[in-house]
Amino acid sequence: MQKTDFYIDGAWVQPARSHLYDIVSPSDGTISATISLGSADDVDRAVGAARRAFEDWSQTDFRRRVGLLERLQQIYAARSEEMAQAISLEMGAPITFARQSQADAGRSQISNFLAAAKEYQFEHAMRADGSGDQILHEPIGVCGLITPWNWPINQIALKVVPALLAGCTVVLKPSEIAPLSAMLFAEMIDEAGYPAGVFNLVNGDGATVGEAISGHPGIDMVSFTGSTRAGVAVMKRAAETVKRVTLELGGKSPNVVFADVDVEETITRGARACFSNAGQSCNAPTRMLVERPIYEKAVAIAVKVANDLAVGAPNAEGPHIGPVISMRQFDKIQTLIQAGIAEGARLAAGGPGRPEGLAAGAYVRPTVFADVDNGMTIAREEIFGPVLCIIPFDSEGEAIRIANDTPYGLNAQVQSKDLARARRVARAIRSGMVQINGASRASGSPFGGVKQSGNGREGGIWGIEEYLETKSVSGWG
Repeated sequence: MQKTDFYIDGAWVQPARSHLYDIVSPSDGTISATISLGSADDVDRAVGAARRAFEDWSQTDFRRRVGLLERLQQIYAARSEEMAQAISLEMGAPITFARQSQADAGRSQISNFLAAAKEYQFEHAMRADGSGDQILHEPIGVCGLITPWNWPINQIALKVVPALLAGCTVVLKPSEIAPLSAMLFAEMIDEAGYPAGVFNLVNGDGATVGEAISGHPGIDMVSFTGSTRAGVAVMKRAAETVKRVTLELGGKSPNVVFADVDVEETITRGARACFSNAGQSCNAPTRMLVERPIYEKAVAIAVKVANDLAVGAPNAEGPHIGPVISMRQFDKIQTLIQAGIAEGARLAAGGPGRPEGLAAGAYVRPTVFADVDNGMTIAREEIFGPVLCIIPFDSEGEAIRIANDTPYGLNAQVQSKDLARARRVARAIRSGMVQINGASRASGSPFGGVKQSGNGREGGIWGIEEYLETKSVSGWG
């Protein structure tokens, strides 16, 4: 596929200059599509369109904005299979998982934001009795949105949808590794009838287009999801123009397992959550902290999960995991697995190399390390692959200390039949989110972290508020 145009000012346009870039299938190294990488000139053009559109769009009746999103929701539902196929092609997600989780995440985010928007008050009195200043929540302006490859449409929806609902206009830069889902989403935006310039898409790499967006004086806010290293660069560049920056970055999430749980069910669930999406989720519970009395049993169960987990081609139906995003990522994971072995962790399952029967492609063996010390490289660094580290603990206090001994603070899990203890530990862990006993996050719940996992929140009313400025007006009454 030749997909070299950008979506700017309501039309597909050629880039300012051609810079072809191949989208390589991680399953076999074949070229699945060719795009063009953009330049600062393309960003200028997109920002100009967004600025021109902002004045009218920010004043558009809120019911009109909701109506357009409802139309987009219908189009997305009708084209969801196309979205699943695009995601499977670009990042190697098995097609069943691409349908049920990846593409469905976009549908879910649209639905959640529609529900939140209909409840949100954009104007209200300062006090419940109607006294004080009138508080207005107004769109911040033109927003630069930079999204990753691991959950492509989920992250696009988490940024684009609330920004448009709030009355902002946007310039989106999806990952250059996985841009096909973003380009399909742009087609849906166009089909839904959004005004020209409200949504713009420019493909490109971080060093060129990402930097141009971060530092552009015509952009009022940047929302970035990706690595902590890249997030720091975005924040530094954005500081020059004093724009708002929200960041959703890396994680090394602890899963604290106390001895009073159903060990088989709890460890199986935790290991599967770590390996899901081939381990390429920022909130994956990659550090499993297990209370000493059940430690060896937990290791044995995690090993069985890893050994039983099939690894296979993206186009095959079934519950298997696929390749990681690229051979570059494969090589990084291999280096970290070797570091775990060299630093003395017990390799209990998996290990270096590809799974049996797979001679090519970015396929990683589901790997379990036991007897991990929290100071080891594999316990400190975000591996972003199907690698689980199991760490023993002897007391609640020690578990909390280990859980918090990380530069990250995105997500955590706590497992115990003693709900009072689970709540106590959840309060003590420094993270933006905690899941107790495998509970799923509620629809519209805020997503985000603390420390080097970023700032700001996405999802629900919190996600909408990120794109609003607060204005107080005295004498309103």
